[in-house]
Amino acid sequence: MILYSEDIKKIIPHRYPFLMLDRVENIEIGKSCVAYKNVSNNEWFFQGHFPNYPVMPGVLIIEAMAQAAGVLAFSTLIEEKVCKPGSSDFVYFTSIENAKFRRPIVPGDVVRMVVSIDQRRGNKFWKFNGQAFVGDTLADEADFRAMIPETK
Repeated sequence: MILYSEDIKKIIPHRYPFLMLDRVENIEIGKSCVAYKNVSNNEWFFQGHFPNYPVMPGVLIIEAMAQAAGVLAFSTLIEEKVCKPGSSDFVYFTSIENAKFRRPIVPGDVVRMVVSIDQRRGNKFWKFNGQAFVGDTLADEADFRAMIPETK
């Protein structure tokens, strides 16, 4: 199954300019997914980060991985019939650990993010691992925890 931006918007609440995913695929319910971000020279954040050498901010790379994790978590909850498509609440960061930024992500890069569920407590507390690759090169990685305050 491949989800494109219109499909993704049915699962998570993010919208332009803050929707950081172009595609999500290989969703293994309760386990992992792969997401993609096509980095364009026209991204809003390149206006100030940095004008003469545009680099995608590391915090936005982690945000993109977190959005992929949100798609994975809500897809899992939808499959488990805990919530219905389009009725999802928000996913909030509770911690970010072991973040490493190994290679700048610049215009023209296609970022492939591999996100997996490391731990889950009920429907509310989740721990994820995310890795962002450009080609076969690991660019960024982080472990992060999130909370879904309520599922409907």
